[in-house]
Amino acid sequence: MYRRSSPGQLSFEDFYLPFGGKLSGENRWVKLAKLIPWEAFESHYAEQFSERQGAPAKSFRLALGALIIKERLGTTDAETVEQIRENPYLQYFLGLHEYRDQAPFDASMLSHFRQRLSVELVNHLNARLVEDALAAERGTPAAQNEATATEPAEPSASSPGPLKASSEPGPSPTNDADDEDNPPRPPNHGQLILDASVAPADIHYPTDLHLLNAARASSERILDQLYSAIQQPGMRKPRTYRQQARCAYLKVAKQRRATRRQIRKAIGQQLRYLRRNLAHIRRLVASGAPLAALSRFWYRRLLVIQEVYRQQGYLYQHQQRQIEHRIVSLAQPHVRPIVRGKAGTPVEFGAKISISCVSGYCSLDRLDWEAYHEAADLPRQVEQYQSRHGYYPESVHADQIYRTRTNRAWCKERGIRLSGPPLGRPKAGAKAEVDWQAQADAKIRNAVEGKFGQGKRRFSLGRVMAKLAHSAETAIAITFLVMNLERYLQVLMLFFVAFFATVVWLREWCNPGRSRGQNPDLLVAA
Repeated sequence: MYRRSSPGQLSFEDFYLPFGGKLSGENRWVKLAKLIPWEAFESHYAEQFSERQGAPAKSFRLALGALIIKERLGTTDAETVEQIRENPYLQYFLGLHEYRDQAPFDASMLSHFRQRLSVELVNHLNARLVEDALAAERGTPAAQNEATATEPAEPSASSPGPLKASSEPGPSPTNDADDEDNPPRPPNHGQLILDASVAPADIHYPTDLHLLNAARASSERILDQLYSAIQQPGMRKPRTYRQQARCAYLKVAKQRRATRRQIRKAIGQQLRYLRRNLAHIRRLVASGAPLAALSRFWYRRLLVIQEVYRQQGYLYQHQQRQIEHRIVSLAQPHVRPIVRGKAGTPVEFGAKISISCVSGYCSLDRLDWEAYHEAADLPRQVEQYQSRHGYYPESVHADQIYRTRTNRAWCKERGIRLSGPPLGRPKAGAKAEVDWQAQADAKIRNAVEGKFGQGKRRFSLGRVMAKLAHSAETAIAITFLVMNLERYLQVLMLFFVAFFATVVWLREWCNPGRSRGQNPDLLVAA
């Protein structure tokens, strides 16, 4: 059940404080509350709730605001609730009408908030926020109608399929023909910066031996639960040799530098122990042990263990190191290894993301747990830029991996300059100009690297603590939303400072003597 909040933005002067006083309009949380269009997206959030059944759910502003506070402060779920309980500005930011010395919700509700707020909804809100911010910087009125907020959400950023670019050539950028069916396209304008990275998940660094040992230990617990549930007289408990199996694992795991032969031998032992346990589980189920005796957690863990045994058995028998959809964590089976080839961290474990950056504002264009080639995202990201702004960018700044022949031809058809030196040998006397242009493009592309650094050092993009796939996707999307809010707030603060400095300068220019504490009449007499 969901009850819509009262329409209209609560004024900070009307926020009731039982100990007297009133909130300051210069507080950062008061300013942030004015930047977010809460009411425009509440209908999307309310669609997932029933109108009559169940207890009333927390409001959209309360759910989204709590996640923004957690991401901006960098606190845990429990600490976030305590900060909200102690700070009246945070309670105003969440839409409360008066200060309460009680927690508005339990810390466990933040997990439900991450599941209720989908990636599509957060990305749609982020796109609206970026549109308003760019309009404010340019001095043009932003679109405030409800049609912008109620239009269908964009395709999911976590769609499993690869992004495909349209093969139809676009019209020439210099087409000036007066045709009603094909009106002239507006000239290209602006710069679009593209890049991809990985948001590492909070998992133990995976090794085949450690993964098999954890699977074996979990299978033993499942076996114990099924045996205690069957309760047949005269039936003996299956032997698992758990002590010998753990000693065999520790014998190799505690070595500083184990040889490949020792590791392979230990992996084979753990595979045989795990195979014996899975066979015992199948026999217990055939004898009448109900799988309903297992909780949802352990039933899901059993399915993961069976897939891990299949994958590791295939790798062991064929002496290979790669397999599709490889599981590296029992707790988070959706996490995949992503080969990045960076110094120190050649392989990362988490979600691969593709983002676009325009005027310092970032958009999460794709999120996928499987590895993919980010160069295929360029046409889709450029088309999204065109749909948001009404024109194609003048230049696209991306890494070398994006500069394929297909992307170069696609950009050339639309009059877009792709960063980097052109293919082939430069013309005589043009090498210096090509090098200067490549260096200038690299400087522009540094902005997106700074955004990744901000997300991974200042915010939680460097280690996503959410355990479920949907919750982790929402947490990643919230990070980019908060980064854009920080940028928007910073631009507004610089605007007000510049405006105040201009007013002071004009006052001094009009009355030079008054600013120095002198009497203007004496200056005139002199």
